[in-house]
Amino acid sequence: MTIHAQALLFDNDGTLVSSLLSVRRCWTRWAEEFGITAEEFGRVELHGRPAAEIAADLLPADVVPEAVARIEDLEVEDVPNDGVRLLPGTEDFLAALPAERWAVVTSATRRLAEARLDAVGILPKTLVAADDITRGKPDPEPYLLAARILGVDPARCVVFEDAPAGLQAGRAAGMTTVALATTHRADELTADLVVEDLSALSALVTDAGVEISVRR
Repeated sequence: MTIHAQALLFDNDGTLVSSLLSVRRCWTRWAEEFGITAEEFGRVELHGRPAAEIAADLLPADVVPEAVARIEDLEVEDVPNDGVRLLPGTEDFLAALPAERWAVVTSATRRLAEARLDAVGILPKTLVAADDITRGKPDPEPYLLAARILGVDPARCVVFEDAPAGLQAGRAAGMTTVALATTHRADELTADLVVEDLSALSALVTDAGVEISVRR
């Protein structure tokens, strides 16, 4: 299978990098600080959603701004503590792409996203973060904004995601979706293509754009 695209849009956590251990550490501490029980916390989907939406699901509205600021501080401070690592295939796949052909589209704040990306040496020319949008994934707004910044028709964009909410956002934006089974089982992911991680893919840059193929 070969996918033809003019722009590639990558989620960050769970797609380019893994920060699962950091996320668990920080959110567990956060929940304890704000008096959220394990049962309450366990009912909320964390992955692929902005912190503000998660906090709003668990806390009174007047506490949410303080809570969002606190989890951002905790996660940024945890980055040097082995809080992030590159996932297989990320470095080689991104190295094959011209800077103007790809973007990172994350549910994290810009401060947190830049801290994690900087820690692993990824420097995207285009980054869309939670600060830049009004509606997070699964709404298509983040991916549509990235396409607009890159000047590419959404229909010619490919979204790379590990979370159902992000894949839903990509589909709603009218984009081709590639799911990476790094944080969810393959059978839990609905996409045009499902692979284990970016090491399963190769990218060939042409005059028309980028050809993405599954390695044999």
